[in-house]
Amino acid sequence: MRRKNPLVTVSILTYNGLKYLKYCFNSVFSQSYPNLEIIVLDNNSSDGTIDYLKKIKPRKDLRIILNPENLGFSKGHNRNIGESRGKFILCLNQDAVLDRNFIQSAVETFENGKRIGAVQGKLYRWQIGISASQDTRAYHVSRIIDTTGLEILKNRRIINRGQGQIDQGQFEKTEEIFGADAAAVFYRREALEDVKILDEYFDQDFFAYKEDVDLAWRLRLYGWRAVYQPKAIAWHDRTAGDSAAINYFFIIRERLKINKFGKYLAFKNQRLTQIKNEQIYLLFKHLPWVLPKEIASWIYVILFEKYTWKAIKDLFQQIPSAWQKRKIIMSRKRTGAKEMEKWFK
Repeated sequence: MRRKNPLVTVSILTYNGLKYLKYCFNSVFSQSYPNLEIIVLDNNSSDGTIDYLKKIKPRKDLRIILNPENLGFSKGHNRNIGESRGKFILCLNQDAVLDRNFIQSAVETFENGKRIGAVQGKLYRWQIGISASQDTRAYHVSRIIDTTGLEILKNRRIINRGQGQIDQGQFEKTEEIFGADAAAVFYRREALEDVKILDEYFDQDFFAYKEDVDLAWRLRLYGWRAVYQPKAIAWHDRTAGDSAAINYFFIIRERLKINKFGKYLAFKNQRLTQIKNEQIYLLFKHLPWVLPKEIASWIYVILFEKYTWKAIKDLFQQIPSAWQKRKIIMSRKRTGAKEMEKWFK
């Protein structure tokens, strides 16, 4: 049984998400895939989550860690991954629920190629005017796409493919994509170990936001593939705006939905991601797209987001660390700029 079904680790971070946990955990416990280890790390919640976790019936495949501080997304998942044993690792948001065959479909996809480093499922929006705390079937009514994977534009904006579209069968093809979104992202352990830098899978300078983009870009540079599998279905209650927006007016409108801490992290981490992963040939080739976007972003933040100014200060403080990581990435990369170019839309 174990030879046919390699161990899969499910890494879940909880933080003040009590209203989601019953649905998220039940969807994991109900998976058709038979060989799991589930590691839950709480980031010092204060909304009753800790009491809820303490009341969960013990399971052989479940380990719960109550951390006394908030480690953030990157460090939290890094800790879980470091303590895990699975051949494949699912990093799952607390505000996501899985179809019963999600893990089975993802594992079968990994088995189609040894260089598949990440698998992206088809994620729908959890709710359309329906509270996550209502009927347990609530998420099944949605056919609004949340994401079918990350797409990178020539101006370096990252969008989620298909986000906000009604699913009419336009994303039914299993295909290679730029990278996988962190809401329910599956990785091959071998790939994570290959691209690890300074014992970090996700960059811990990021804390949260854009860490999945950074890792997706690095996996690509190291020659690992990301594959979209439409049979792996999940639902996600995204609260950080519609990242598929392209028009500057709509981008600003969606940015207003993000909390101040999220804006701070997103601005800083986007630039750190580019510093670490840019290839000079592509950067210069794409300057007509990159420069207008960067100029507009800096002007907007300076004029209208004074609370984001701290991101500028912290960005410059973290650039030396990012530059050192860049040196490692560029020395180990296996993918040339011309091969990478096809992913920039």
